[in-house]
Amino acid sequence: MLNRMKFLIKKLNLANDIYYNKNKELISNYEYDKLYDELLKLEKKLEIKFSNSPTQNIGFKVMSNLEKVKHDFKMLSLNKTKNIFEIEKFLGNKIGMLSYKLDGLTIILKYNNKNLEKVLTRGNGIIGENVTHNKIIFKNLPEKINFDGDLIVRGEAIILKSDFKKINDIDEKIKYKNPRNLCSGTIRTLDTKNILNRDIYFFAFEMLTQSNLNFNNSKRNKLEFLKKLGFDIVINKLVDQNNIKKNLDIFLKNLETYDFNADGLVLTFDDIKFSESLGITSKFPKDSIAFKWKDETKETKLNNIEWKNSRSGIITPVANFDSVDIEGTKVSKASLHNLNMIKDLKLGIGDKIKVYKANMIIPQISENLTRSNNIKIPEFCPACGQKTRIIINNKTKFLICENNLCIEKIIASLEHYTSRDAMNITGLSTELIRRLVDKNFLFNYFDIYNLKNLEQEIIYSGVLDNKDFSKNHKLYKNLLKSIEKSRVVQAYRFLYSLGIDNVGLNASKIICEKFNNNINLIIDSDLENLISIDSIGEITAISVINYFSNKKKLNVIKKILSVVKIKS
Repeated sequence: MLNRMKFLIKKLNLANDIYYNKNKELISNYEYDKLYDELLKLEKKLEIKFSNSPTQNIGFKVMSNLEKVKHDFKMLSLNKTKNIFEIEKFLGNKIGMLSYKLDGLTIILKYNNKNLEKVLTRGNGIIGENVTHNKIIFKNLPEKINFDGDLIVRGEAIILKSDFKKINDIDEKIKYKNPRNLCSGTIRTLDTKNILNRDIYFFAFEMLTQSNLNFNNSKRNKLEFLKKLGFDIVINKLVDQNNIKKNLDIFLKNLETYDFNADGLVLTFDDIKFSESLGITSKFPKDSIAFKWKDETKETKLNNIEWKNSRSGIITPVANFDSVDIEGTKVSKASLHNLNMIKDLKLGIGDKIKVYKANMIIPQISENLTRSNNIKIPEFCPACGQKTRIIINNKTKFLICENNLCIEKIIASLEHYTSRDAMNITGLSTELIRRLVDKNFLFNYFDIYNLKNLEQEIIYSGVLDNKDFSKNHKLYKNLLKSIEKSRVVQAYRFLYSLGIDNVGLNASKIICEKFNNNINLIIDSDLENLISIDSIGEITAISVINYFSNKKKLNVIKKILSVVKIKS
């Protein structure tokens, strides 16, 4: 499996290099997504992620001879889904702005005191390429605008379908594969005189500025402001939970009448302040999501619902169905995410359902043909037997187990704590954690460091290897070595290992950098200090405060800090 992972990384990186740097396609989008999903699944299963993996990088490595320029803001990509229910869940009761995800090359324009100064490619999201010399080929790019001060405009550069046909008809010997590749190659060409017969159009979708402007807290108003300045903007519409489904269909149907290609839609919260409060992950902004067109669907039969516990206490329903082949792989399970999905789909045992492979690790249910609606929500936790409770968050219903002693919650928390991006204790596999918990050798994070005092109990309990006790000695020693190695850890990895809600790896890095990698300062921080950190929103800040306000958790953390050295 490890060799397969390395092969996938190599192939996907090669595909990215050829696509972005040579404007050609090694494999189709369908094949790329298929391999990318397989890589994600392997990374999760093996709990290994390599730094050169395409899942860990925002974009491609800029390798052309064009001047490299660091962006003033991170130009992140978008998280994607092909599931309408995920879109509805994301939007909740908020107002969103829906627009086309144009299929071209993302461009960043920098204006200063009314004049266009630079035209940059997105590059890897941090470093872009200077293509200002080719601004002459844009047919609708304002060279001068009625705006004093600095202004950054993000948008998509495209070649219209009709223009693409004309270009291909000029020389029968040269046939370009698609408008997107031709657009990318045209903009990034070093010699402008060779591309003067190609028309490039720019459609703005975001405005960034330090100026104190009032848009009544609306992103759509920002786009309308750009329109008044002379920019063409992406086709967009405000939507809510009552009309989001309808408008998804309308946008798809209307696409056939337009002279451009789009590979999906973008949904973002219209509320600017709310968007800013959400922050970002290492790759994606949390205020926006891309909706990709659906892939192949297959009909199958729902056999049962499995209820899976998480470290947060949420019990997630997972649909088990007759195995079907989708896009070359056998699938038999699909996460249902929350109770709303069960209700909306009116699921019942034995129902005929349609499943498809979304741009995720596991498949999704798109439709229920039978709709018998006979699924019963468990009144008791399937793991510990304690009574469950239904909570509602943003009109979405979740089933939770509030028992802090629930074995599945403990196991999930320990899995996260020992994972590669956290404390990286390689000797503690998921199966071994489960066996150690079952035998009462592990209960919380600090117990891991007490395993050195339980040599005889562990070796002769059979948790390592039931058949070979001599082998158990070696396995035990290797486990202790791995634990000892984890005693020196970077601050952000330790913070991430705690599994605080809404605090991913990127947020952990940002918080630790702010507090000079001092965990005790983070523990004692207040809400105002946390909110003041760039890219850390109010929701994340509150999660941190709430976590360290829990005395039991804080006691465990202080014990760990007595045996673990935090390095910067």
